[in-house]
Amino acid sequence: MITIGIDPGIATIGYGVLEEKNRKISPLCYSAIITSGKEKGISERLEEIYVAICQVLDLYHPDCMALEKLFFARNVTSALNVAEVRGVIMLAARQRRIPVAEYTPNQVKQAVTGSGKADKRQMQEMIRRLLSLEEIPRPDDVADALSVALCHMHTAGIS
Repeated sequence: MITIGIDPGIATIGYGVLEEKNRKISPLCYSAIITSGKEKGISERLEEIYVAICQVLDLYHPDCMALEKLFFARNVTSALNVAEVRGVIMLAARQRRIPVAEYTPNQVKQAVTGSGKADKRQMQEMIRRLLSLEEIPRPDDVADALSVALCHMHTAGIS
């Protein structure tokens, strides 16, 4: 079973692809999509994200996708941009008939560390340990994406 976890954002989109084989979870790939920046319009950045996510989905053929739920932010413009990013990511999954599960940050923290109040550093260290990584994945969005994927695997009974 292959699961892709995604931490959506407009500037940086973290993703992590995990595989479960014989009750062992291993990372197949993890990285970030960094968009061109503010010099490009939102539609161009959304296209960059869509093309890059499609390439990852077509390369790894995940059985499911886990996505962090959007929570309201103080900056309404940022929240709207993230919602648009989520939309293109969900479209890419839908076109490939990949089911999408969504989790709140607290659900992810609870599934990965056993505490819904874990801080970012605790989450990153737990991901490093659980996936037997030599170092914490960077940028932070990548560790977050791996956490979402692992949360789904635990919640859905995949692991």
